Amino acid sequence: MTELPTEFEKTPRNKVKRGFKRASYDRALVYDIIDSHFLCHVSFEKDGQPFVIPTSHWREGNKLYWHGSSKSMMIRHLAEGNPAAVAVTHLDGLVLARSAFNTSVNYRSVVAYGQPKLITDRAAFEYQMKLFFDRLAPGRWEALRPMTDQEFKATGLLEMDIEDAAAKVREHPPGDGDEADYPIWAGVVPISMQQHAPVVAPEGEGAPIAHPMMPAYNWSAAD
Repeated sequence: MTELPTEFEKTPRNKVKRGFKRASYDRALVYDIIDSHFLCHVSFEKDGQPFVIPTSHWREGNKLYWHGSSKSMMIRHLAEGNPAAVAVTHLDGLVLARSAFNTSVNYRSVVAYGQPKLITDRAAFEYQMKLFFDRLAPGRWEALRPMTDQEFKATGLLEMDIEDAAAKVREHPPGDGDEADYPIWAGVVPISMQQHAPVVAPEGEGAPIAHPMMPAYNWSAAD
C-alpha cells in the first residue's frame, strides 16, 4: 500500500483564504477531527440547486463513509458519481470579547472533498457497518439480530476517498488589544458534548448493557 503524504496538497478547492493562519492541511489533524465527532454535513449540487444533509459518518484509512435510505435523493445522486463536500465541526467554546467585532467561537473543523461511490458488495457492506457500530458501541454489531436481505437493499452505503481536505482551528482567548481595560467581562466559555446515563427502551424485556458506549468520541460524562 502506498504511504500517503503527511499533508494534503493545497489545491484551488481546499486552500483556505480567509483566516488562513488557522488552517492546517496536516493529515493526522484532519483525521483526528473527523474521528472525534459523530455527525457531518454532506453538501452537493443537483440540477443547479445546492443541498446539505446532516448524517453520521466514520472513516477507514483515507476514506469517509456514511449511509442512508437507498431511495434517498442524496444516496441516488452521489451514487451516480457526482462530487461532494463533507464538513465536520466541533464547537469548543464561546469567545466573549469586549466588542462585538472581536467576539468569536473556538472550534475545530474539516472540509473534505471527493467523489462518493456506492458499496454494493454484501460482505464489504457488513464489514463497514461493523466498523460504524464499533465506533458507537464495540461488540454491539455481533449482538444485534442479523440484517435481512430487504434491509440490505433498503440501505445505501457511500464510500468517498478524501481527495482534498483542510482543517481550520481556533483555540485561543479573545484578543482585545488596546481595549483590554474596557469594563466588561471577557473570556472563553468552554463547551463540550456530554454523554448522559442510558435510558432503557420502553418495549421488550430489559437486558444489561454488555458493551461500552461511544468510547471513540471526546465526550465528557455528565454530572
